[in-house]
Amino acid sequence: MNEQKILLVDDEEELRRSTAQALELSGFSVETFSNADHVLELIGYSFPGVVVTDIRMPGMDGMTLMQKIRELDTEVPVILVTGHGDVQLAVKAMREGAYDFIEKPFTPQMLAGVIRRAMERRSLVLENRLLKAVAGKRDDIEARLPGRTQIMVDLRYRIRAIGASDADTLIVGDTGAGKEVVARALHDISARASRPFIAINCAALPANLIESELFGHEAGAFPGAVRPRYGKFEHGRGGTILLDEIGSMPFDLQAKFLRVLQERMISRLGSNETVSLDVRFIATSKVDLEAEVAGGRFRADLLYRLNVATIHVPSLSQRRADVPLLFMQLVREAAARYGKDDMAVPPDVISDIAQRDWPGNVRELRNAADRFVLGLDGGGRQAEVAGLAERVAEFERGVIASALVAHGGSLKPVYESLGISRKTLYEKMQKYGLDKKLLANDMAGEMRREL
Repeated sequence: MNEQKILLVDDEEELRRSTAQALELSGFSVETFSNADHVLELIGYSFPGVVVTDIRMPGMDGMTLMQKIRELDTEVPVILVTGHGDVQLAVKAMREGAYDFIEKPFTPQMLAGVIRRAMERRSLVLENRLLKAVAGKRDDIEARLPGRTQIMVDLRYRIRAIGASDADTLIVGDTGAGKEVVARALHDISARASRPFIAINCAALPANLIESELFGHEAGAFPGAVRPRYGKFEHGRGGTILLDEIGSMPFDLQAKFLRVLQERMISRLGSNETVSLDVRFIATSKVDLEAEVAGGRFRADLLYRLNVATIHVPSLSQRRADVPLLFMQLVREAAARYGKDDMAVPPDVISDIAQRDWPGNVRELRNAADRFVLGLDGGGRQAEVAGLAERVAEFERGVIASALVAHGGSLKPVYESLGISRKTLYEKMQKYGLDKKLLANDMAGEMRREL
């Protein structure tokens, strides 16, 4: 397991320095930050430590940082440092998932005690995850990329195989399919998990500053460069660099990036000195890069150098049988995010979800789950709270019905995708009054009405 680490975030330099020194004397490894800007780059499912952050800070405050950390991993302990007037806010944060809070002024011994307990909890979480993965049970990769279709099983297998290596990787998939989720998973199961994960959107970088953003610059390298600055490549040393939508990278910059890939060296703008890079590069693309090469818009040598390993992320249209279960998971996540109780999804809503096309893929389906939880559209009707057995039966019937619809009434792919026997499927269809022919005809009727 990686070395346990404390990420200490506080904008008060003197307090930050004295707290870090006291914690190091207590035997902890501490990394300090004056703001929250780069903290999230170090957080992932395998992050082996604790975050200690002040609540009141300019820019991203401690509460916002905690919420963003919980989006990456709900079980990373976050300890909030609060002033006397912020105690009520800290109590609210505890209800929203903070591990603990400590009020200023505090003694180093008091903070160290809280951190030790948080470290023990985090160690147990990571150990439990590792044991589940070794035993072949549902692990973090399956939690982040759920699905029982063979194409998703194959995807998770490929991620586990490639993630353990240090190979540069190209991830290809439609918009919203989950390419960045795959990239994060590759980073989090690699030996680089405790180092930065730097995501760069190639399509959003300003053309006049793109080289400075990536490579950094020295003072005086261009008008306005009053002090030297690390680029994103240099900032990510030891970690992973994600180049999102690399097909949007300007053609003239592609040659410079190719040299970085080959030599793992960069030079800041305005400098003749080289800086070595120890990074892994992951790139994503929603376009066919081979077609871009044929059209003269992407360098062939860069493509062949970059895709040492290639991962294709399937669209929802390629795994329709996964849509009902995925929607149910997204509903649970949305309910937790908006502070609502678990919600039962009526079978007719699940059936409707399974029949619809999702050109925006998981991103669009997540928005639909959010709307359902918030009751913002017709599909967002909140079901009345039923008994546990009733809710389980409703869920099971809806999943089977939507799987039958997705496979056009063909039983073999239904029981294979659900992981049950043919006999069990027949019994449950009889129990819930499901007729595969009626469901298939209903789907055909819907398609005719749409046409």
